[in-house]
Amino acid sequence: MDSFEINKILGALLGTCLVLLAVHIASGAIFAPPVPAKPGYVVEVKQEQQPGQPPAAAPAAQPIETLLASASVERGAQVAKQCELCHNLGKGQGAKIGPDLYGVVGRKVASEEGFNYSSALKAKGGTWTFDALNPWLTNPRADVPGTLMTFAGISNEHQRADVIAYLNSNSDNPLPLPKAAQAQPAPNQPAANQAAGNNPPANGTKPPAAPPAANGPAPAPAPAK
Repeated sequence: MDSFEINKILGALLGTCLVLLAVHIASGAIFAPPVPAKPGYVVEVKQEQQPGQPPAAAPAAQPIETLLASASVERGAQVAKQCELCHNLGKGQGAKIGPDLYGVVGRKVASEEGFNYSSALKAKGGTWTFDALNPWLTNPRADVPGTLMTFAGISNEHQRADVIAYLNSNSDNPLPLPKAAQAQPAPNQPAANQAAGNNPPANGTKPPAAPPAANGPAPAPAPAK
């Protein structure tokens, strides 16, 4: 191989290197990463509870009687359609995978004839009241460990109240809905004003005179006859 051929090969290698260098410089200019205003990385650190500090209180669940005061049977009928995958809702339709739910509110637990209930549900006992249905529909497996019911539950408390209201209406004899808790009297009302003897007199009449003190002078005796 003569020197001319060697120069051609070296020239080709040099040209290739120059092209690669130019491409690298151009790509660095086009795709340059943005420079942060403050160098370094932000590390998210989970705030841990300090020793001795009480845990944050979870929001209190509303009583079922309060939720039922604003529940809707129509909305409950829509939500309860998911129950029809395993249960019949109509009267006399019998059981599916689960027992018939017609008239379930007020019915004894695990009492539907002809259905083979789990031993855990048989051991629960009691009646399907509004209060009993609320935790059951929230999470059946947490309410009755060992139950064969695989339903995940209704986490939304308002939807749950709607379903309970609908199940109650789906009966020959619906139960009366419980009344919401009555408001308590104002805590800053003086207790003395509530006593019978301290109420202001009506119609502007004067209050009766106070009885004499026990240690005051005794009244004069009446003259003997």
